[in-house]
Amino acid sequence: MPRVFTPVDISKEEKEIRKDYFDRHTPVIICDERAIEGEKFRVKIRMGTEYAHPDDLDHFIQYLQLWNRETLMAEAHFSPGSLGNLPEHAEVDFYIVPGPVSMNLSAMAVCTKHGLWQSESKEVPVRKK
Repeated sequence: MPRVFTPVDISKEEKEIRKDYFDRHTPVIICDERAIEGEKFRVKIRMGTEYAHPDDLDHFIQYLQLWNRETLMAEAHFSPGSLGNLPEHAEVDFYIVPGPVSMNLSAMAVCTKHGLWQSESKEVPVRKK
């Protein structure tokens, strides 16, 4: 079982280097607060908020995944150089169609040098049409 890194509150970190490390590796879920059953729902996953991640041949974000509880909903793979070989916030928009029950979304990301990282989960209520 690989080690999974989880988010930390970087405002409590004292050293800038640690803030940089945690922020650039932690995926963030960006979406509306509510969804409508049976209608497309956009979920953006972005790597970090303040610090960009490298896009080098041997150090890049390999993939981003969207999970609803224990179900893998979507996945995007990246190749080295996909972001122009420049530090950048890897991001992807997924469109899913919610069922009748609330969603508990989370994101997973793999850095080729620093392993598997998990976002904070986000509860999204689903209402009927």
